[in-house]
Amino acid sequence: MTDPSSNPQLQAISPTVFAQRVATTESLQLIDVREPDELEIVALPGFTNLPLSQFEQWAARIAVDFDPQAETYVLCHHGVRSAQMCYWLQQQGFTQVINIEGGIHLYTLSVDQSLPRY
Repeated sequence: MTDPSSNPQLQAISPTVFAQRVATTESLQLIDVREPDELEIVALPGFTNLPLSQFEQWAARIAVDFDPQAETYVLCHHGVRSAQMCYWLQQQGFTQVINIEGGIHLYTLSVDQSLPRY
């Protein structure tokens, strides 16, 4: 996995703007890099779970299972792991990768306060 400090060209979106975008666009790729036990606490619909701890299990198929040209949003708990994933996806040739700032934590504070926080 890539060190985020080595590549400053990361696109990011606030949870509020992301919620508006996902509500109006059908063809988005959504990736959640949190661990399965984190998803048991709170998960957003439509996301594919690719835990970073299981990187070896899914990394080789990323360009097969996902379209490198499609708009791709990445989520984690606070935005750090998703940033790592965004940089790695860019290295794999993905052209429209966007990190969801503040992760699910900020989403639960700014978009849907009824969702559980951890």
